[in-house]
Amino acid sequence: AVSPIARDIIETASLVNGAGVGIELARAKHHANDPYFLQPMDGVDSTGYRASWWTQFYCILWRSWLSVLKDPMLVKVRLLQTAMVASLIGSIYFGQVLDQDGVMNINGSLFLFLTNMTFQDVFAVINVFSAELPVFLREKRSRLYRVDTYFLGKTIAELPLFIAVPFVFTSITYPMIGLKAGVSHYLTTLFIVTLVANVSTSFGYLISCA
Repeated sequence: AVSPIARDIIETASLVNGAGVGIELARAKHHANDPYFLQPMDGVDSTGYRASWWTQFYCILWRSWLSVLKDPMLVKVRLLQTAMVASLIGSIYFGQVLDQDGVMNINGSLFLFLTNMTFQDVFAVINVFSAELPVFLREKRSRLYRVDTYFLGKTIAELPLFIAVPFVFTSITYPMIGLKAGVSHYLTTLFIVTLVANVSTSFGYLISCA
């Protein structure tokens, strides 16, 4: 069975093909009040966007957030993988003391801090935009949203995960290695590791866009 909307669209296409532009304009006037046909908005020309910047951003953010929630197993695997790697690094460098050997070992553990956060987050997002490229190009050509609203909405929707991963990693390795005690020192380390993770994520987005 063909729905009434689909039948109406088929009739419109047939009229345009058979009778030319004049009948198409008449048909458009007939549907001036039809909610299923996109009509020009006041102050927006034929090449403009039909929604404000904030509306576009909100819709993209909500859609991206729903796509994240639809795949909870991926989030669990990321967090479990981070916890396992953090436990492994913490076991290797467990209980360091501040002597000459301990300082060298702590330098090695900090190097693993950075490399793990860097490569893990780069490879996590390296295929994000290329996987959605056909949908993005179709919707962009339809003037549904801007490039900046899509990018910001997509990245902000995934931001909680890229904050949770450094938190899990630092919370496990910091006490196991025996780094400097104190809440302020821990929060400083967590802040730096989170920044490194998000910069790495941005670099992964750059590669994905390229």
